[in-house]
Amino acid sequence: MSELRVGLGVDAHALEPGVPLVLGGVPFRSPRGLAGHSDGDVITHALIDALLGAAGLGDIGTLFPADDPELKGVSSLKLLREAYTQVRKCGYELVNADIVLIGQEPKIAAVRKQMQLLLTGTLELDLGRISVRATTTDELGFTGRGEGLAAQAVALLQSSA
Repeated sequence: MSELRVGLGVDAHALEPGVPLVLGGVPFRSPRGLAGHSDGDVITHALIDALLGAAGLGDIGTLFPADDPELKGVSSLKLLREAYTQVRKCGYELVNADIVLIGQEPKIAAVRKQMQLLLTGTLELDLGRISVRATTTDELGFTGRGEGLAAQAVALLQSSA
């Protein structure tokens, strides 16, 4: 039997005027985007943390420090590809991942499949291995007030040996 490992990732960023909004690798037309050192993509960041956690490789800040000037504005899909390379070097591969965006808006139903295609394509996996969903907090908390967005992800890895 192959070894299975589970990781949980959580990310949150404030919404800021004049910043591009990118979620799951998909750009959105919005007057506000997520403040962050990279592109602030909470969906992809949560997935990265889940993958790294499951493999015992720490968190996104360990692999990609916020004070690294080369990472300013970088695509989170690039970070995801690099993080998954490290996971694979440790002898693991992704079985599946489930990601939930938490916020009142934007609505993602129309681009959910595009997000899943970008995320699985970045990791060179078959479609269906990564699901993306969304929920609101019924206007409670910082996400409910529209001050920011959050995401949670869970990833299941198996040994590739």
